Amino acid sequence: MTLANKTTSATAASTGASKLWGGRFSGATDPLMEKFNASISFDKRMHRADITGSKAYVAAQGRVGLLTADEQKQLLDGLDAVLAEWEHGEFTLEAGDEDIHTANERRLGELIGPLAGKLHTGRSRNDQVATDMRLWLREAGAQLLGHLRALVGVVVERASSEIDVLMPGYTHLQRAQPIRWSHFLLCHAWAWHADAERLEQLLDRANVSPLGCGALAGNPFGIDRAQLAADLGFARGPSPNSLLGVSDRDFVAELLFWATLTSTHLSRFAEDLIIYSSAEFGFVQLADAYSTGSSLMPQKKNPDSLELIRGKTGRVFGGLTSILMTLKGLPSTYNKDLQEDKEPMFDAVDTLDGTLQIVAACIATMSIRADKMRAALTPDMLATDLAEYLVRKKVPFRETHHISGAAVRLAETRGIPLSELTLQDLQGLHPSFSEDVKLVWDFERSVENRASSGGTSRSAVEQQLAQLRTWLASSSH
Repeated sequence: MTLANKTTSATAASTGASKLWGGRFSGATDPLMEKFNASISFDKRMHRADITGSKAYVAAQGRVGLLTADEQKQLLDGLDAVLAEWEHGEFTLEAGDEDIHTANERRLGELIGPLAGKLHTGRSRNDQVATDMRLWLREAGAQLLGHLRALVGVVVERASSEIDVLMPGYTHLQRAQPIRWSHFLLCHAWAWHADAERLEQLLDRANVSPLGCGALAGNPFGIDRAQLAADLGFARGPSPNSLLGVSDRDFVAELLFWATLTSTHLSRFAEDLIIYSSAEFGFVQLADAYSTGSSLMPQKKNPDSLELIRGKTGRVFGGLTSILMTLKGLPSTYNKDLQEDKEPMFDAVDTLDGTLQIVAACIATMSIRADKMRAALTPDMLATDLAEYLVRKKVPFRETHHISGAAVRLAETRGIPLSELTLQDLQGLHPSFSEDVKLVWDFERSVENRASSGGTSRSAVEQQLAQLRTWLASSSH
């Protein structure tokens, strides 16, 4: 019998009115409850993961004699046909398809007949959905890792090419000390590098197979869960406890925490660029492709891409709060509350999939105004260098800090830049000042003095670039 010739009438599992759990009930479900209970509108995106898990389960059943070789072939061919319908946009959802598992099994029954009813032997939607989610996240997470590496790569190239550009460094949004523009960029690159490491770690922890746990108590047919896990690429093997296997959603909470923290890092970078692109700073200019205008004011060029990145962080954070509140009061094993785990996970992945690419594009296409950055450097930003000058003359730092502060106050009182104080003025504050103090008033020299690891000197920045390039090269394999 061909797939095309097998029809709905061959199996009760294929009728829209039938449910995977319907045998115990005699009354009809309230249509409102049908809608309230259904998750197919959002979990259908796991169709490939669901079929992948089912195909592996078919092989596992075959190994213990639950299926003949011919039955396995029919089931696998049928599952491939169902997947092809999804991939080609030909799968038709029907009333009663409350979730992706029901929909796929219903369609399988339509294609191959009563044999489809053997697919679910010893399996529950509890272990099935937990497996689907982990399979789906593994693929989605790999894509997000690729976006993170690409983002860091864009920053590394930009930081390398603009390493000579100096700018003010800020604390409390007040000018503090001169730094390299590249050093500023790499500050964010290192945060995203840490985000990539965290994502790799959580994907590794999530790479555990719940399949074969059944509804909660385990599989009664001797299924080889270790082989089943290996077939599905779960490197950590099967979950060690069936009760935990069907209910563990720590990987979702971890994913949402990761997404929240990564979004926070992206948001902070977006905020910096929003400030630096304002007319009051004028350090950077976004490309037109990532800006919008005003419906009223013709002169406006708004950094909407960056503002949306900043704004979307709140929604991702809300997803983390949502899953933690869902989990905190649940009794052990599976509860239907866990249906609320998928939408926050999907939304977080979708949001980060977009924001990571938008930030990379903004960085790659923006232009900088090195002249405005340099013009924003003022002599008072070298007050720390003035204190350090005296430290090199063997004066204790705590004393030099007060001396430099007195020099700043003297310059402010006279209404002149700090660098215009005369040698006599400075010697009036401390006798250790001499003619070479004029070397302090050099922004490049100040930056180059910060040559220790992680500093803003050229050599320190080049060291950071080399470290990140090594990581990018190793993570691309």
